[in-house]
Amino acid sequence: MDSAAHFDHIIIGAGTAGCLLANRLSRDPARRVLLIEAGGPDRSPWIHIPVGYLYCIGHPATDWRFQTAAEPGLNGRRLRYPRGRTLGGCSSINGMIYMRGQREDYDGWADATGDDAWRWDNCLPHFIAHEDHWRLQAADPGLTGAALDGFLRAHGQDGEWKVSRQRLRWDILDAYAQACEQAGIAPTPDFNQGSNAGVGYFEVNQHRGWRWNTAKAFLRPARHRRNLTVWTGAHVESLIVAPDSGGGWHCSGVQVRQAQGRTALTAAQGVILSAGAVATPQILQASGLGPGDLLQRLGIPVRQDMPGVGANLQDHLQIRTVFGVSGARTLNTLANSWLGRARIALEYALTRSGPMSMAPSQLGAFACTSGAHVRPNVQFHVQPLSLDAFGEPLHRFPAITASVCNLRPTSRGHIRLRQPGTDHEPEIAPSYLATGEDRQVALESLALVRRIAAQPALAPYAPREIKPGTDLQDEADLLRAIGDIASTIFHPVGTARMGRDGDPQAVLDSRLRVRGVRGLRVVDASVMPTITSGNTNSPVLMLAEKAAGWMLAER
Repeated sequence: MDSAAHFDHIIIGAGTAGCLLANRLSRDPARRVLLIEAGGPDRSPWIHIPVGYLYCIGHPATDWRFQTAAEPGLNGRRLRYPRGRTLGGCSSINGMIYMRGQREDYDGWADATGDDAWRWDNCLPHFIAHEDHWRLQAADPGLTGAALDGFLRAHGQDGEWKVSRQRLRWDILDAYAQACEQAGIAPTPDFNQGSNAGVGYFEVNQHRGWRWNTAKAFLRPARHRRNLTVWTGAHVESLIVAPDSGGGWHCSGVQVRQAQGRTALTAAQGVILSAGAVATPQILQASGLGPGDLLQRLGIPVRQDMPGVGANLQDHLQIRTVFGVSGARTLNTLANSWLGRARIALEYALTRSGPMSMAPSQLGAFACTSGAHVRPNVQFHVQPLSLDAFGEPLHRFPAITASVCNLRPTSRGHIRLRQPGTDHEPEIAPSYLATGEDRQVALESLALVRRIAAQPALAPYAPREIKPGTDLQDEADLLRAIGDIASTIFHPVGTARMGRDGDPQAVLDSRLRVRGVRGLRVVDASVMPTITSGNTNSPVLMLAEKAAGWMLAER
């Protein structure tokens, strides 16, 4: 080692969880906190302009640019698998949608771990703790009496995490919302009170037309603290793990590589892995904590055989259906000329609104695909645009995209090292559509999309199905077409999950401590036993808030 440094807490990953943890732990001036980020500062203007996600995803300065393995369920296709590579992590490149999920998700975590701390009622205060909701700041006239009381019980104000309404609307999306109602999906004013059933416009993590990432929300207010150190461009090579006097193992620190050399860092009160559902199992495996047979094949000394490290990968797969429309204003028609793009840029410059303030999806809906489901099992992301694939040019005809994803897939994939160390991209195999249940939900989802498109509210726009195409009706043909057009919605979770004592697949206990390794916690999306029923960014903030409280109390 070229040098050595000593801290109380070392947090690996300055993403969604890491930024909040750094803020909370460094509130105690007696704690020396180091936050390590392999990427750079969040200085790119495209991070902060909402539509800039189009330029951040796939750019080496802001995205790790991972790819999946060839997926049998997707007809052998490999998908891009974006992960944030900058301060703020995925909150700097994601879709900015504020979504907590469903009450039953968290009650299921409590059942899986045997710890009632994870029940919805006990998680809700940790959502509220950092929330700053626009309806409580704007004196919304719709919030009075019982409605206001209920909203105050479910939402917060004056926290760091801005929750805003979107700054534009589209007639075609208003019509799509009406079509959802005609198809039996009731409107909802709030997706985030424990049941997200219904249709409505998403709320977003923005502030005055700018993206609001976790680096702005949690890290910026704490950077002046003398007990908080932030390193960027710092690559974690491995955890420092040695035998413990109690017969297990002890993680005393990390080995980090920077441009100026290698550093051995020690953490008196523990190391916190917040590198995300891909990099966290990668670092654990590289440190000898993982499936013993995999580590032996790679020549990595097995410190602890943990088959659950890298297993249980879950993700939301979206079926991107495209409908051409007539007589409708869509982004396809607005942005396919220099004049149109100039007008869009001017509107954003003057008012911080218009298409440049757009989240990737504006309208959302949660519904059941069949009577077999007692709560919504699919989520719609509806967009006033269309393209062949993410990153490709917009189509030159007016169209909308209605993406629908299975909220609770039963397929399970994995993250595995291909080579020793953390310098190489791991194998990412989500195993989409690997189960008959997931394939059935995919077929039901497409039937629901078609039923909505046939409703009277959309008739004035003469929707015509372009993808997958109305000529496809046979189940086998439809499944092949789904495999051609489906894509990840970038919600990997579960690869270092928590669970009950005695569960050989549970990497963590219910308080997010790595089993058998003193001084090591995981706090990111990899801890989830099952994926939440919606976008995953805000649930990660909640669990980080909860974990910070536990760590502050332990001293």
